[in-house]
Amino acid sequence: MIDSWAWIEYFMGSDAGAVVRGYIDDDQEIVISTINLSEVYRWILRYYDEPTAEEKRLAMRERCILIDVDEEVAVSAAKIKHDLKWGLGDSIVYATAKLKGSKVVTGDSDFKGMEDVIFLG
Repeated sequence: MIDSWAWIEYFMGSDAGAVVRGYIDDDQEIVISTINLSEVYRWILRYYDEPTAEEKRLAMRERCILIDVDEEVAVSAAKIKHDLKWGLGDSIVYATAKLKGSKVVTGDSDFKGMEDVIFLG
């Protein structure tokens, strides 16, 4: 799972984004949560424009399997949020990854030291 932080770094072309590119260009299956898509889309709208946001959304959809927030993800995320005192977005991302058996690629400090996280930072 490529977290929003990682997608933003990738789209900005930063040094961390170059590392993320290695995961995106790899042949393995990549999943993203609808929450990731929403967070990245909003970030692009904030700094660029809607056509650019649409272009990046399509690029994400082309490369990844988009996972909706269903009841199982919602309940798991609520437990993570309660236990770790995280924001809801990060809790949903982590719950989705755990339920799908994925590792989270991120540099978001909330995830540092967590199980099944590839932390860039």
